[in-house]
Amino acid sequence: MPATWNLWHGCRKISDGCTHCYVYRMDGSYGKNPSQIRKTTVFDLPVRKDRTGCYKIPSGELVYTCFTSDFLLEEADAWREEAWSMMRERWDLNFLFITKRIHRIQQCLPKDWGNGYENVRICCTVENQEQADFRLPFFLEAPIRHRSIICEPLLGSIHLFDYLGGWIDEVIVGGESGMEARVCDYAWVLDLREQCRQKQVDFSFRQTGARLRKGNVIHRIQRKWQHSQARKAGIDLCFSRGKEKML
Repeated sequence: MPATWNLWHGCRKISDGCTHCYVYRMDGSYGKNPSQIRKTTVFDLPVRKDRTGCYKIPSGELVYTCFTSDFLLEEADAWREEAWSMMRERWDLNFLFITKRIHRIQQCLPKDWGNGYENVRICCTVENQEQADFRLPFFLEAPIRHRSIICEPLLGSIHLFDYLGGWIDEVIVGGESGMEARVCDYAWVLDLREQCRQKQVDFSFRQTGARLRKGNVIHRIQRKWQHSQARKAGIDLCFSRGKEKML
């Protein structure tokens, strides 16, 4: 299992994809304010060592980074340079973060970023066409070695074709989970798959979401089955097999 490094917690909603945010749902269930941004007690997790002097996260691990916030969040600007420094120190780990604030990427990069750190994958979320057209130009213009597009929660049909190419490693698609989940239409999923097939970009149907429309029927799918049902669809594409990839 990948390691998890939630170095700060809390976020602010900025687009339709945030409406039913799981962090807000989770914090709300404990009576916490999810819009309160704070450093966590595991801020320095990647560089922590055990009693023998070895790093607690072993070499070669994939590290899911900042999954209870947004790595490019404005309120975290004062902490981000130290975060980049830890990523540089742990060059033997692979860090992955997902952002809805890719428009801030240029002002958030470290001075020695160059064409990107080899051990960092940046994933840009686009939940509908409006956000795809706004965010992806920033994403494609930025110097990033490893990049993925995340269409999750998928809230409508998205035309990605013109944004796909050798600079995008993969597209990951999924519906919305939770009691108030909006409908994900399987036709939108298949359309994105076809766009990826034509551009030979890896495609992954990650989860169905809680309400998946197939034809004229909306299927209610329990949380525990949403990932396995997506896998059973058997529609993933992998053009990079045999090629060297970070992840």
